[in-house]
Amino acid sequence: MTWKNPVCRAILRVYLEFIRIMPQLVLLFLVYFGTTRAFGWNLSGELSSVIVFTLWGTAEMSDLVRGALESIPVHQYESAAALGLTRPQTYRYVILPQTVRRLIPLSINLITRMIKTTSLIVMIGVVEILKVAQQIIEANRTSSPNAAFGVYLVVFLLYFLACWPISLLAKYLERKWE
Repeated sequence: MTWKNPVCRAILRVYLEFIRIMPQLVLLFLVYFGTTRAFGWNLSGELSSVIVFTLWGTAEMSDLVRGALESIPVHQYESAAALGLTRPQTYRYVILPQTVRRLIPLSINLITRMIKTTSLIVMIGVVEILKVAQQIIEANRTSSPNAAFGVYLVVFLLYFLACWPISLLAKYLERKWE
């Protein structure tokens, strides 16, 4: 999106807006059920999930990168040119280090959102942690009617254990680059 080519920008804008406006659940349904109907493909739920999360993640991350690149002040580019740096050197030594530092909190947020959003894949028949939790609750409903709290507490802890190290890594990187 930072390129000057209008055709490339238009194509990327349509892709970005389509993916960002469409809820992930609708995207899952479109890929899983829609491609079967439209193209005759027989995609598994897992492959459909990978496709949707790849499309969504790249669209979101590309917009974050675009925003981080555009947030670099123009005088940074001008200063690099005044020092005699070539365009690749400008990006390697001046622009990209600043962009990466700005991207860390944003990308960590995106990664944790993606981890939490994977619970939607249960809607297309993929067995994941929430589906297993529901099955455990249903199987023990008569013998332990209050088991739902404990089961969902375990699910919460598992999601927490998946996201917390990522958050710690972000804190470490932010402190290291201060």
